[in-house]
Amino acid sequence: MFLRVALALQTVALLVQAVTAGMLLSSPGGRAAHAATAIAVVVTVLVHLVAAVMTRRRAVIMPAVTMLLMTVVQIALAVAHLKVLHVPVGVLMFGVSLMRVSALWPSRRAAAVPA
Repeated sequence: MFLRVALALQTVALLVQAVTAGMLLSSPGGRAAHAATAIAVVVTVLVHLVAAVMTRRRAVIMPAVTMLLMTVVQIALAVAHLKVLHVPVGVLMFGVSLMRVSALWPSRRAAAVPA
């Protein structure tokens, strides 16, 4: 349960990060908002990693470690002002996080009952 919540929070933080990236391009206060949500992304990625390690399942830990590595790469690309790589890696991070949420979250569909 903790893993699912951590992963959902990570995905929401990444979505908000994308929104503030748009604000960065369109408003003067966007840089501060994007920097603040970057901290939220780092925190949620670390919480996700802790939750994954608590499961002690390698299939859950490795994607969390990969997300942490992508976050470190994102920070390095941002510091280096390499927007041409920073934006696609951010999109990739959101996509991977969304895929992990859909894989871990239980389906709400009712099981088909044979006649």
